[in-house]
Amino acid sequence: MQAKKRYLTLLSAATCLALLLYLGGVQLRAARAPPPAGRHGAAPRPGSEQRPWPRFPDALRSFGEPEGAGGGGGAGRVSPRQRRDGSAGLYRGRRCRMESCFDFALCQKNGFKVYVYPQQKGEKIAESYQNVLAAIEGSRFYTSDPSQACLFVLSLDTLDRDQLSPQYVHNLRSKVQSLHLWNNGRNHLIFNLYSGTWPDYTEDVGFDIGQAMLAKASISTENFRPNFDVSIPLFSKDHPRTGGEKGFLRFNTIPPLRKYMLVFKGKRYLTGIGSDTRNALYHVHNGEDVVLLTTCKHGKDWQKHKDSRCDKDNTEYEKYDYREMLHNATFCLVPRGRRLGSFRFLEALQAACVPVMLSNGWELPFSEVIDWKQAAVIGDERLLLQIIQDRIFKHISRNSLIWNKHPGGLFVLPQYSSYLGDFPYYYANLGLKPLPTFTAVIHAVTPLVSQSQPVLKLLVAVAKSQYCAKIIVLWNCDKPLPAKHRWPATSVPVIVIEGESKVMSSRFLPYDNIGTDAVLSLDEDTVLSTTEVDFAFTVWQSFPERIVGYPARSHFWDNTKERWGYTSKWTNDYSMVLTGAAIYHKYYHYLYTHYLPASLKNMVDQLANCEDILMNFLVSAVTKLPPIKVTQKKQYKETMMGQTSRASRWADPDHFAQRQSCMNTFASWFGYMPLIHSQMRLDPVLFKDQVSILRKKYRDIERL
Repeated sequence: MQAKKRYLTLLSAATCLALLLYLGGVQLRAARAPPPAGRHGAAPRPGSEQRPWPRFPDALRSFGEPEGAGGGGGAGRVSPRQRRDGSAGLYRGRRCRMESCFDFALCQKNGFKVYVYPQQKGEKIAESYQNVLAAIEGSRFYTSDPSQACLFVLSLDTLDRDQLSPQYVHNLRSKVQSLHLWNNGRNHLIFNLYSGTWPDYTEDVGFDIGQAMLAKASISTENFRPNFDVSIPLFSKDHPRTGGEKGFLRFNTIPPLRKYMLVFKGKRYLTGIGSDTRNALYHVHNGEDVVLLTTCKHGKDWQKHKDSRCDKDNTEYEKYDYREMLHNATFCLVPRGRRLGSFRFLEALQAACVPVMLSNGWELPFSEVIDWKQAAVIGDERLLLQIIQDRIFKHISRNSLIWNKHPGGLFVLPQYSSYLGDFPYYYANLGLKPLPTFTAVIHAVTPLVSQSQPVLKLLVAVAKSQYCAKIIVLWNCDKPLPAKHRWPATSVPVIVIEGESKVMSSRFLPYDNIGTDAVLSLDEDTVLSTTEVDFAFTVWQSFPERIVGYPARSHFWDNTKERWGYTSKWTNDYSMVLTGAAIYHKYYHYLYTHYLPASLKNMVDQLANCEDILMNFLVSAVTKLPPIKVTQKKQYKETMMGQTSRASRWADPDHFAQRQSCMNTFASWFGYMPLIHSQMRLDPVLFKDQVSILRKKYRDIERL
């Protein structure tokens, strides 16, 4: 009955929409044919799955305008010719493409580096644009040296180019032209959220951008320059710079079954641009599972333009809570407003509500790399610079599978490999398994003075593992390398490497000597048996994208101090597995080295601490999963060595406080807390079972 009810509701909605088309109230543009290869860098996928819900045309737009922009209106519909004329001054370089208006030579020497102009004295910058600039300056792409830059970003605030806005920057044309590095905009990137003003809201930003690229919200397909501009989503001033609230997709049901089938709540414009679509929504509203609410009550003079429906609409509008509707709807309507873009677009995605666009001509955000027809994508502004980088270095650009499959294009660096089988996230898709051996990396920081030292016992135990292919000893000790005869004879190669700059981060460098997929990371004082090593590796083979190991730690939120805390107490859950005895994929060495900013790695190196926490932050941020703890024979412990040794950090009273500070610094950079708690521990089959010890494969783990 429920399915029948939904079918009848969809049928009635379709009938209403057909009526609206006849009356001219809503003009729905037919979906475009799939673009030819090269339009957005990819050809249509053969055999793509047909979804049993509405298909979204490439050219659909969203509704939404900055709150408070232009209340009423008396303007009529603006023709395409008028729109072209209004934006003619903006797009003097409308034929620009990367090949014709971008100097690739600037990127060859130093790679993809971005320079932000210093702020000019007396110039005001809105908080939203400050966040944009801060995000760039905090990224690994940033450089303070313009001679090293591949891309240039203005410090002049170009986000709001509505002349009626208090954020509007005057005389921008002359200010931009006076910049000594402007060069007619070549290799420049300009950000813009709002352009034009009442009544026609053209896309004119008020100055000649020359050969600069535009990162623009609400950009039309007519003015969008393919493979040159970047369409970005419209975001509010309260949008977090990084991270943000978690999404609301709780179950793997697409589309999710919820209380409402289709919802919308927003402004209704009585005249002018954006009025037709929203004025017609009441035809489809049924107050049950299709709830489409509008209000005339906005702007200073709304009562002058109110019609016979306004009072009834306003009353109905106040009955429903917007967030409750959003989080309990399967589909969220995203009609255009005064401009093409809308805050509702991001809000719908965050709520795991499938957006239904009614905004013909909008170039959807990041359309060059995101397949919006799948309608299950959450956006991140850190995508922008990645897209431009892919255009410049096409030989290492990401393909559509990377962008549209977990973990997405942000965490899959094509410089590492062009073969998807080299990344741990695609084994299942490709029907692959990781290599059946591992490389052990032992981090040594104390001199080799005795043949009974823990590091030598550890080396022998690891070498006996049937899965060990090679052992690398990373010598981060201040003393010279020991002679070869000081190391025990083993059946596998042992390579001793001098640590780069003797810093903590060097243990996670992507060494060429690591030829296996798996890395067994070990501290020199770790106490593990061969059986424990074997069992941990067999577990990791089933979870190659995660950290698998022994010493577990946890995080918590301290309400009294209003900050994150770190604990080593034995509790019923954990969120970290320390890299003093853990196995993970070697790609994380590359990601740690090339993805994380220098500021975090420098902090780790200066403290000689927290590198294990940072690696856990990184892997959890990528996988959205906790690490996996396995059973061991002995409780993991950090051997207390001499206070004069660099290894005495575990006995240092400042060590724990430093780790507390690291937690909060790392969470601040990621924009949220990526660590996830888990109560799962994996034991061998037959572990502690009442059967003969001879029948157990990992019998040594049970022995004291």
